[in-house]
Amino acid sequence: MDTKDLFDQGLATRKQVLGDEYVNNSINNADEFALKLQEFITTHAWGAIWGREGLPLKTRSMINIALLAALGRTHEFRLHLGGALNNGVTKDEIAEILIQVGGYAGFPCAVDGFRQAKEVFKEKGV
Repeated sequence: MDTKDLFDQGLATRKQVLGDEYVNNSINNADEFALKLQEFITTHAWGAIWGREGLPLKTRSMINIALLAALGRTHEFRLHLGGALNNGVTKDEIAEILIQVGGYAGFPCAVDGFRQAKEVFKEKGV
């Protein structure tokens, strides 16, 4: 698959997971400097990785929220938590993921993950 095809596939997947509004704003509001990153992320993360057939989007979302919680990447965790909900991950599954994170990455990561998740659930009316 060439770069243009990966970008197109990545853009479709990114919009499916994160929503048209968020993705369109990210790309349309990027200046010339930031657009380079938007194109790279869309092509490589969303096209070449998320676009692979080996795992369903729900599973990829579950992995992402675990990794982002463990790394303490709050902004991206919140973003991908919304994507996980869009991909059918339940609140109970999110709780289990965060408990798993606590056991392997440290309880402060789980505590912050639960705190962030509660806020995202409230914002999204879940």
